Amino acid sequence: MLKTLGAQVKEYKKASIATPVFMILEVIMEMIIPLMMASIIDDGVEAGNLHHIYVMGAWMIVAALIGLFAGVMGGKYGAKASTGFAKNLRQAMFENIQTYSFSNIDKFSTAGLVTRLTTDVTNLQNAYQMLLRMCMRAPASMIVAMAMAFMINARLASIYLVAVILLGCCLFFIMSRASKYFQQAFPKYDDLNASVQENVSAIRVVKAYVREGYETSKFQKASGNIYNIFCKAEKNISYNAPLMQFTVYSCILLISWLGAKMIVGSSLTTGELMSLLTYCMNILMSLMMLSMVFVMVTMSMASAERIAEVLNEKSDLDNPEHPDFDVPNGSIEFDHVNFSYRKGEGKPVLSDINFSIKSGETIGIIGGTGSAKTSLVNLISRLYDVSSGSVKVGGKDVRSYDMEKLRDEVSVVLQKNVLFSGTILENLRWGDKNASEEECIRACRLACADEFIERMPDKYNTYIEQGGSNVSGGQKQRLCIARALLKKPKILILDDSTSAVDTATDAKIRKAFLEEIPATTKLIIAQRISSVQDADRIIVMDDGKVDGIGTHEELLKSNEIYREVYESQTGGGGDFDEKRGEA
Repeated sequence: MLKTLGAQVKEYKKASIATPVFMILEVIMEMIIPLMMASIIDDGVEAGNLHHIYVMGAWMIVAALIGLFAGVMGGKYGAKASTGFAKNLRQAMFENIQTYSFSNIDKFSTAGLVTRLTTDVTNLQNAYQMLLRMCMRAPASMIVAMAMAFMINARLASIYLVAVILLGCCLFFIMSRASKYFQQAFPKYDDLNASVQENVSAIRVVKAYVREGYETSKFQKASGNIYNIFCKAEKNISYNAPLMQFTVYSCILLISWLGAKMIVGSSLTTGELMSLLTYCMNILMSLMMLSMVFVMVTMSMASAERIAEVLNEKSDLDNPEHPDFDVPNGSIEFDHVNFSYRKGEGKPVLSDINFSIKSGETIGIIGGTGSAKTSLVNLISRLYDVSSGSVKVGGKDVRSYDMEKLRDEVSVVLQKNVLFSGTILENLRWGDKNASEEECIRACRLACADEFIERMPDKYNTYIEQGGSNVSGGQKQRLCIARALLKKPKILILDDSTSAVDTATDAKIRKAFLEEIPATTKLIIAQRISSVQDADRIIVMDDGKVDGIGTHEELLKSNEIYREVYESQTGGGGDFDEKRGEA
């Protein structure tokens, strides 16, 4: 884990080294000043030597200025190193997430990834800054102050040693109790973020069903869990301050009492006593700072593990050593394909799938919910890998292609496809960033999207809100189809992507495909038989298996499932799942 996180320091190594160096320099200057104060009192004030007071006073000013400079530079470089480290962590996580396959993404929740990129990185940033500054400053300050105290008077300095040992044991006990609560707290942020994300994304449903009160109580519960855990942790930490004050004041009383006796006995000077009192505060405050560093590090350990988990997760889909960059055509072949989302576990989602599709064919795929239609087409663009068998595109196994090139040649339009915030043109150019406005208009004409775009005030410069919230479901689907067409793919997959489109527009889209992109292989997943009946062939899926393949007329004669669904849809408006349920 430390190696994984440490690799993200990168260009901020110099700042990370400079910070503790300046911190140590600041400590040295702080430790020299009490000695100078002792010299001023003993050799200047008591001896009546004004010149010595001036000289030592000047040196004290120089030491203070050097310490001030070192402190400022330590703060500057510490901030630069920690914020840069946090920036690199976010960037590395985001870049690694982009390489994930669908199966990798399935391991993490959206809320969990958001928490890792925000709260967890912030925790680690704060801890890193504390380590660079306080973790060097506090031990150095304590060690140097202890050494100086023993140089002045070993008998009185032993009071500090006993106090440090006792206080260290007490602080360790307190921190160990608090650390277990911090480890429990940060994963709870996932629940909080999930509650917010779900509520905001589904706010229309919440308001439609008047469930604001329920959502508020759910958020309060998630927020309350974090509150309760942090209260328990902070309750333990609250003992730090009184314990520290008790120790400091006890040491001051003991040193003042014993020191006064020694001054009377001429074994200690007034200046030395002043220096010892100053070192007392330095030593014990250093221990307090160390305890705070321990708290921060403890808090960040859970975050560090969660971040490392994202960084160490590697895509289970890799390019071959010598990938093929040429996809000859849009032919597709499934050869004894079996597929499970979790390899070797549970029932296969797809079982012994065998069929071939010629380049340029239009293939309809129909089946009930859960019949694995989407799983089938996901294998074509290698969003998942088969468990056994092979999927071939252009006569070559999809695993032999460069993944980026393969996915450029296979356009998938999902039923719940996403539009991004920006103009219509900007959304369309996701398909081809160099597409001209004329090419975008042509793609929209093929997808029948030009009908509603032309009625908009700003036409193709109309701004689309995040997720396409200011367009209807059917309009969103047509824009997504147009976006996919701009890629000029060899294979076009429409995964129930005309479900929100009326039948007349659906027919226009299919006619445009037939006339304008005859060389593109088209796979149309649908629940309505009217959407696929004109296809060259139709594949009927049932429970992860191919139940039948043929034309509309052939399946009406030979396939019972297809015939039943056709009759229910033409005779009474039933859909596929409803009829299959009755059967």
